[in-house]
Amino acid sequence: MVTSAGSGGKTPAAFVAALLDDLERVAAELLPAWLPEASDINRTDLGGVAAIRMIAEARAVRAHYSRPFLRDLALLAVTGHRAESRLPARARAGQLARLIAESFGRDRCVLLVSPAAGLTPVERDAMLAGGDWLALHARAGIWLLSDSPVDVERVPVVTVDGPVGEPEPVVLGRPHPASAVEAALEAALAAESWATGRRWNQTYQSNALSAPIRLDLCWPRERCVVELDGPEHCHPVRFEADRQRDVQLQLDGYAVLRFTNARVVHDVGAVVHQIGTYIRGRRRDTAEGN
Repeated sequence: MVTSAGSGGKTPAAFVAALLDDLERVAAELLPAWLPEASDINRTDLGGVAAIRMIAEARAVRAHYSRPFLRDLALLAVTGHRAESRLPARARAGQLARLIAESFGRDRCVLLVSPAAGLTPVERDAMLAGGDWLALHARAGIWLLSDSPVDVERVPVVTVDGPVGEPEPVVLGRPHPASAVEAALEAALAAESWATGRRWNQTYQSNALSAPIRLDLCWPRERCVVELDGPEHCHPVRFEADRQRDVQLQLDGYAVLRFTNARVVHDVGAVVHQIGTYIRGRRRDTAEGN
């Protein structure tokens, strides 16, 4: 699922262009999930860029992507420089949606669009027409979060209780794209051979009657949860909620390791060492039948 504000303007083409830019941004942030051969290349000099180009083009041939598309996307992810796409919009839409879905082992992706309140009829029609086009050419689901009236014969409508707010801009299974702390910890973990099996931003539900919660980082097989706490977690209400989460997770058989954002920023090596000590110990106990 990819979230977007859907601020695409007054024409279907403008709406589609804005959504495609959002998809491109998410796909670039997912590197190296779709290009694991490039995970060890951290250089942006001529040699590093040439290696990325070669690896991306080889992957495009094997996986039946457009070579310029995958090459330019890899270079955008590594260097931050965006090349003007030469693909038709319909081909770009299909390849971006497919790449994002495959990065998570899925067949399809969903675009969750939350437009601003008070759309004009022209803007609403542009959004619906653009959504129709994307659903066809990207082969993706389009969900629109809005309190504006729509043509119910054209779009299935589901009414939910409560206000419609901005969706949380998080990509399940990966570090939050806006979190430098999660990115820093992931970069350190990626260099550790024992850190396999980790999952970022997973939803967990203790039982069918309990509210689902979002886990920052977990190793499901080892039943280990790692939580990263910013200053807001010091607020009494948030602190109490965190303790309740921890108790329920522990009752369900999980160990909960909490670290402050400041600790990760200033001593990520120590954080990784402590996580690794627990994960390796749990694996050793499992192997010995304890």
